[in-house]
Amino acid sequence: MKILVTGGAGFIGSAVVRLAVSLGHEVINLDALTYAGCLDNVASVADSRFYAFEHVDIRDRAALDRVFARHRPEAVMHLAAESHVDRSIDGPGDFIETNITGTYNMLEAARGYWVGQGRPEGFRFHHISTDEVYGSLGEEGMFTEETPYDPRSPYSASKAASDHLVRAWHETYGLPVVLTNCSNNYGPFHFPEKLIPVVILNALAGNEIPVYGQGLNVRDWLFVEDHADALLLVLEKGALGRSYNIGGENEARNIDLVKTVCTILDRMLPKDAPYADQITFVQDRAGHDLRYAIDPSRIRNELGWRPSVTLEEGLERTVRWYLENEDWWRALQSRDGVGQRLGTKA
Repeated sequence: MKILVTGGAGFIGSAVVRLAVSLGHEVINLDALTYAGCLDNVASVADSRFYAFEHVDIRDRAALDRVFARHRPEAVMHLAAESHVDRSIDGPGDFIETNITGTYNMLEAARGYWVGQGRPEGFRFHHISTDEVYGSLGEEGMFTEETPYDPRSPYSASKAASDHLVRAWHETYGLPVVLTNCSNNYGPFHFPEKLIPVVILNALAGNEIPVYGQGLNVRDWLFVEDHADALLLVLEKGALGRSYNIGGENEARNIDLVKTVCTILDRMLPKDAPYADQITFVQDRAGHDLRYAIDPSRIRNELGWRPSVTLEEGLERTVRWYLENEDWWRALQSRDGVGQRLGTKA
């Protein structure tokens, strides 16, 4: 397939790009290269004849129309988004403009192109979203595709709005769409402001390892390469108009996750004192959801997909990758917000 991937220089998007190119798909990577975008993430495929890059912002509708006309994609995978909850607390405007208005622009550009091409039957618009749109769980229960939306942060609210737009464009205009909502991703090329990279890099620097509240918040962790595999499967075989929850089947409390990373570092790069001694509990995030957990029954039963990487294996691979790729993360240390506590303005 010829696939237009938005946000393909980001964390999840670049994993999709690398996998898609390796499978022989032709990929057009469309990315605005904001603070979290990094072309080094796709350097391994940049010289492939199956890869092209377009430096375009999804808020620029005219530029999107030009990209569709130039490349004539057979499918769209829409991953471009502002995604850091703490940044959304401090500056929600960027999230409204990118995640809502940007998705509207993508839908209209795709619809105009699809109609202009005679509504080709095989065209797909795959919208990639988050489990955070469902809100917060108690100690029991799991999110299903029928769970009512209950977003609690500017980030999750903006993603919920984008999900609704995609469904509306399917129902109103017949645009052939599929949607996915994923749990927390982790793995290689994860931007250094997110929890696992923060733990690794602060540990290596000898700094305090910050844990929000008492670290009791629970997340379901999905290895990013498993996620990329699931996304391409849904693009090709998912039922039109249907949504699929993608989970890692790996629930963990934040404090347990952090201690596990520290233990892995103790083994891979030992020092005089355990890395866990650097753990420091800090003021909790405003509106911090207690627990997320995904029921992945639909994608398992309908498409035959399950995650292949356990949390223990994935964390080992992730820590090792950061230890072996210091040049990558060193180059990002000067970017806006990296190494700073964000999300305190509430």
